[in-house]
Amino acid sequence: MASPQWKNFQPPNQDGAILAFQRSSSYDGECSVAQSPPAQGNGIREIGVIGKLLFSYGFVQCCNRQERLFFHYSQYQGDINQAKVGDLVEFEQGVDRRTGKAIAVAIYAMPQQAPVQEEYPVLSNDRVIGTVIIVAQPPPKHAKPGEAGQVGRIQYESSGESFFLPYTHKDLVGPLTRLQAGDKVSLIMVTDKSATISDSRTGALQAQDVQKFDQELQRFHGVVCSCKDSFGFIERADIVSEIFFHYSEYKGDINELKLGEDVEFSVQDRNGKEVAVNITRLPEGSVVFETLDEKLVRGHIKKVIGKNRRQSTADPLPGRISYKENNEEKDIQYGEKDLLGIFTLHENDLVEFTVATDKRDQMQHATNIDFLPESFKISQESRETGLVAVVKDGFGFIKCAEREARMFFHFSEFLINSYMPKVQDEVEFTVSQDHSSSRPVATRIKTLSKGSISFETVLLDKYTGLVEKEAISQRNSTRSPTKITKENGVGEVGEIKYDVDGESNIVKFLMKDVDIRNVPKRGDKVEFQICEQKRNSVHTAKNIRVISRAAPPRLRGFIATLKENFGFIEALDRDKEVFFHYSSFDGDPNELEFGDELEYSTTRKNGKVSAESVVKLPLGSIQKAEVEEKEYEGKVIRPLRSSNPEQDEYAGVVQVNAEGEEVGQTYQFTVISLLNKQEFLQKGDPVTFKLTKSMNNGPQYAAGLEAKHKIVQSRVESIKGQFGFISHEVEEGKKLFFHMSEVGGGTELQAGDIVEFVVIQNQRSGKTSACSIRKISDAQAPRPERLLSRLKSISLDETQPRVVVTRQPRAPDGTQGFTLDRTPPPPPPQQEVAA
Repeated sequence: MASPQWKNFQPPNQDGAILAFQRSSSYDGECSVAQSPPAQGNGIREIGVIGKLLFSYGFVQCCNRQERLFFHYSQYQGDINQAKVGDLVEFEQGVDRRTGKAIAVAIYAMPQQAPVQEEYPVLSNDRVIGTVIIVAQPPPKHAKPGEAGQVGRIQYESSGESFFLPYTHKDLVGPLTRLQAGDKVSLIMVTDKSATISDSRTGALQAQDVQKFDQELQRFHGVVCSCKDSFGFIERADIVSEIFFHYSEYKGDINELKLGEDVEFSVQDRNGKEVAVNITRLPEGSVVFETLDEKLVRGHIKKVIGKNRRQSTADPLPGRISYKENNEEKDIQYGEKDLLGIFTLHENDLVEFTVATDKRDQMQHATNIDFLPESFKISQESRETGLVAVVKDGFGFIKCAEREARMFFHFSEFLINSYMPKVQDEVEFTVSQDHSSSRPVATRIKTLSKGSISFETVLLDKYTGLVEKEAISQRNSTRSPTKITKENGVGEVGEIKYDVDGESNIVKFLMKDVDIRNVPKRGDKVEFQICEQKRNSVHTAKNIRVISRAAPPRLRGFIATLKENFGFIEALDRDKEVFFHYSSFDGDPNELEFGDELEYSTTRKNGKVSAESVVKLPLGSIQKAEVEEKEYEGKVIRPLRSSNPEQDEYAGVVQVNAEGEEVGQTYQFTVISLLNKQEFLQKGDPVTFKLTKSMNNGPQYAAGLEAKHKIVQSRVESIKGQFGFISHEVEEGKKLFFHMSEVGGGTELQAGDIVEFVVIQNQRSGKTSACSIRKISDAQAPRPERLLSRLKSISLDETQPRVVVTRQPRAPDGTQGFTLDRTPPPPPPQQEVAA
């Protein structure tokens, strides 16, 4: 085993102060030791002070722990006769094989010379705090005059280094309190020639004016750096350390004490640990930990701070910045708090910073670190653009110009510190992988001026084509916003058909791409440009201009619905119905009936399609599909849209009744399919129908559809204009509503009439009403006034006998009353007798 080596020390000099050295792999000097230490130690080298020397053994006081170890002279690597009490030694801890107790082995004498005053900062006039390691003993009574007694040692720390200062009993001042190992003392470090240790006239440091230190009398400054439920920590301004405090030690309202508050406190030892007591607030700015160099320094990131917040906090300054000073490359540390923002940094990013020097240990680090935008040009990293689409609490989403997906981002990723983004902000960013979720996120976000971003590229070539489908804006669309094509989100898409090199193509367009003063209609010839979306390369038409208008085509259909002043036409393709107003009909609207054949043109008003120039055609002008002879029974599984406006499909569906568990075939039906065009079919209604013959392999439709409704009879309760009520209660206490349009044959009803009808339920409101109303008999004539008066005068005496009708009279044919007229004929006229 090689002899231990120590760095930056002079040859030994007895009783001088000594530094607690750091071990290194290579050193400048060696201890003059002839032999290697025994190998029975634990391999961990420690520093101690010889506390006692006896006949063949002694004791070593450990400097880093409160323990005294026995050692035998045979373990001392050197001349034991030169050893004295108070000498610094290095040793390993071993175990006595006989007793099993800990002992010191492999003991080396350490150099006793301390650094000279010029090499280390010395607080010659200020008192410093140290810890007693070896207690100085007074000289014995029989000692010679001037003898100082046994030398003690005091450990003093400065800038992360430990000094073991010698002192004697004569250096003690103040009350005659006996010191003990571990006591805190206050002292002055001296190097003058009047030192009390007689052989230390070499400028070495030693302690004088040593007195026991009462920490509660000294006040310290610091800043509150952590607050918990009932306690916190203060970062001290005198040493690089944090000290615990309890809220009960604060002299004031604890709710006023916040993070970053400057405070003053005393230190007290409790259970072997220092705690802050008697805490008071200081004015803001009273505590300053470091001084800032006014010069701005440029450099580049050499080591970034990891994103893992759970990483070890052993190194408070894990980042590194490389910069040049006097043409020499240097590195400087930085921490997370030194950044002007917490956005993502990359290695080799250019930054600008100032140098801060800690007053407590003179350590330097970079602070006020500002990112320089020219880093993007040097790194040539891929940058994307987009618009801020959503802003939440601390995060949001960006609509990207170059990709489909929205990009997640944190507010902290903006290069401007504490920037609060707004919707529609134009930004530039880098896409990175999130460390926790591995999803792509936007980082290093830079705000752009308005109008900097384009989501599409308009090609220069112009094309001509015909409008195949008209576009509808969302404002004018009759469809629900949730049913509008998700591709555009601003309305229904139009289509233009055009040819390129003999190949037919379809391009879509939106209302926002046309001139609202000259909106293209179906069949119009238009000129346009192709626009390519950057994010998905989808082509759309842009800058659309109408070249020529197409003559409106004449369409044919059947009357599907008639209302008071408007109606609906069922198109021949049976997939939609077209609105028309009676003012657009060329003729008398009173002559229109369900199923009449019409010819019309279409137009768009306020985004809705309607029929105009409506003309009635002779019966049979429209070829109808032939109907098969076979009749089917089934049920309605989907009504017409006129019965249920909430459904998207126009046509209804009937299903053939099947035997057993088989599912019957289904067929569509429209208003033309109904045998009675005024019939109101609902889901579940039983029906009979036939089928049309298939034309050109097209679908078969139900024809001659007739409902098997339950017919109900009752009396008309009242008539109120165009509606009335029937004495039939579907719900308790409510009469059945009906509209006069549901009365067949144009019959006029009055209160008291007997009618038969079908009860239906509105699919949207859930209310019931009567339809398919047919009058059976007129109301009975009112009773004579004399009879009514007599009935009113009859008193019901419960004590007198009463006559109760048990059966109403009926005629032989089962009707009430007699059907034959019983009115006697008038008497014959009298003939005049001639005189």
